[in-house]
Amino acid sequence: MLPEKIEQVFTLNVEAIQLLQNALDTSFLDAYIENAENLIDNYQVRVIDGHPDAKTAQRLTEIYQQMKENQLAPEEWRKLSQLLLLKGSKEEHLQPNHQLTPDTIGYLFVYLIEQLFPNKKQPLTILDVASGMGNLLLTSLLNLQIATYQAAGIGVDIDDTLLSIAASTSELTEADVQFFHQDGLQDLLIEPVDVAMSDLPIGYYPNNQKAADFLTKAEEGHSYAHHLLMEQAMKYVKEAGFGLFLVPSNFLETDQSDYLKKWLVSEVYLQGAVQLPDELFKTKESSKSILILQKKGHTAKQVDEVLVAKIASIKNTDTIMEFFKQFENWKNKNF
Repeated sequence: MLPEKIEQVFTLNVEAIQLLQNALDTSFLDAYIENAENLIDNYQVRVIDGHPDAKTAQRLTEIYQQMKENQLAPEEWRKLSQLLLLKGSKEEHLQPNHQLTPDTIGYLFVYLIEQLFPNKKQPLTILDVASGMGNLLLTSLLNLQIATYQAAGIGVDIDDTLLSIAASTSELTEADVQFFHQDGLQDLLIEPVDVAMSDLPIGYYPNNQKAADFLTKAEEGHSYAHHLLMEQAMKYVKEAGFGLFLVPSNFLETDQSDYLKKWLVSEVYLQGAVQLPDELFKTKESSKSILILQKKGHTAKQVDEVLVAKIASIKNTDTIMEFFKQFENWKNKNF
């Protein structure tokens, strides 16, 4: 896709969203959802009780006609949606747990899934128990599809606005994904999946009664939501399946790390941790790593050598290739 085409379609979408935002007196993100639903409905402007007004509807129709002439591929739609949502996130000052997971991190998840599941003929089901606006899950599904995998996704989130964004974006991209509006720690009515993955929200879970059902619960006070969600996600993974989770790099050094360690020993194998470059985070203290967990059962076993890797920089091709080589050597020795 040519840069000028991206710019043209991006500019048209921004204008359409801002027109809807003003006409409907709503937020950027709600206008994004309205715009996406219009595009999904064959580029038709939805008018309810005279809103948007005739002048706005006419301009939107003109914009949609121009967009209709610039057909986009699924991954192009996702990238365009990400650009629009980044703009909206800046306007609405979203809290950190509601921010988009950057493509840079999403592509690393895709690489890890490809390495852990080299058989492209094997259909994959991927679960994200805290999918937010859906960028990590959609990045993974669409890029696995480009790599000729047959991948389907399940996304769960308690925030209805974020989930509506994810659902409308997924329809634009024609991704094979189901979304469920619920607390990710409540029981999920789904079949076991091959991979659980998530950019986990960091913080405390307020429902101590529900947290009591988990091994990672704190003995006193509120439990860490990211610990509980990790445990929850792995419950729905097939035996010997994998979990890939974005967590704080100091995950084994916090005041609740003992509860997490108890669960790690009991239910899963901690096979590796990949620390992401400091340049991706505002402070060193906020740095994150990708945990690689494997569900016990079948042929799964604790690897002889747990992978401990750090990617020095995402901007330097040599450091990325060095990590790829390190990971592939480790995988060939241990799996």
